[in-house]
Amino acid sequence: MSRRRQLLSEATARAALASVTTAIFLLALKGWAAWQTSSVALLGSLADSGLDLLASLVTLYGVRLAATPADHDHRFGHGKAEALAALFQVALITASALAIGWRGVASLADPQPVSAPGIGVAVSGIAILATIALVAYQRRIIAETGSVAVKADSIHYQGDILLNLAVIAALVLDRYAGLLGADALFGLAIAAWLGWGAFKASAHAIDDLMDKEWSEGDRAHYMEVAAGAHPELRGIHDFRTRRSGNRSFAQFHMVVARDMTVAEAHDIVEAVENELKTRFPKVEVLIHLDPEGHVDSDDPLAEQDVTPHWFRKRI
Repeated sequence: MSRRRQLLSEATARAALASVTTAIFLLALKGWAAWQTSSVALLGSLADSGLDLLASLVTLYGVRLAATPADHDHRFGHGKAEALAALFQVALITASALAIGWRGVASLADPQPVSAPGIGVAVSGIAILATIALVAYQRRIIAETGSVAVKADSIHYQGDILLNLAVIAALVLDRYAGLLGADALFGLAIAAWLGWGAFKASAHAIDDLMDKEWSEGDRAHYMEVAAGAHPELRGIHDFRTRRSGNRSFAQFHMVVARDMTVAEAHDIVEAVENELKTRFPKVEVLIHLDPEGHVDSDDPLAEQDVTPHWFRKRI
């Protein structure tokens, strides 16, 4: 494993460990507050923190497994472990949303005033501050690594900020404004928010597992750099991309003059690879050489002209 990849893996592991530590702290704090107040909204927040802890533990395992170097049975590495960890989180978030929603409906049928709302408000305030600090740290790690597991974890914790704000509003309205049932209604709103967060998190993980192509902007930028990497490059086609954890993969066919020797063509490929690795250190590239005039008969995209207009003009 290269030094850079090792640093990225260590960064994702630190983010996952920070998530576990925060979840343990919030679980203990909210457990005491829920026992003191009997609030449905706070109970929902407690359940969410419990699942946060389990999800964070799975994320920690997932990012550590994803950082494992490629081996005989996994030649492309273990990056997909992050996406699997993210999907496990989605399942937990969905289960949490359903349980909170059911408890909210039951409470609406027989609303009871909450007790000791001041405790709930104070605890939720502390939880908000702790969660904001964690999300800020996660965003920095995501920007560095692109980790899909940490991204799913961060989406969940961003929802927790709103969740805790909703708990505070529910306690204040229920106890001090006399709106009996507000606690249960906010519990239902929290359940809906968690469900939406699960849907968004699943999209990122499924894209990773299904080897979805990079965005058009990322593809165009990469191809533009590749096209200008060497003056002897005559064309590029069959450009394919995918992501796996904090790593990305790109492959394409590169066209060179037909009369070149193998050694000359190899030198061009190495020059292009070195330029791409310098400009895109997180991307592993695979280049196939084609002599000018060669037409692939087994390209599934052969009937589609996927070469950008600027590159067609260049060649």
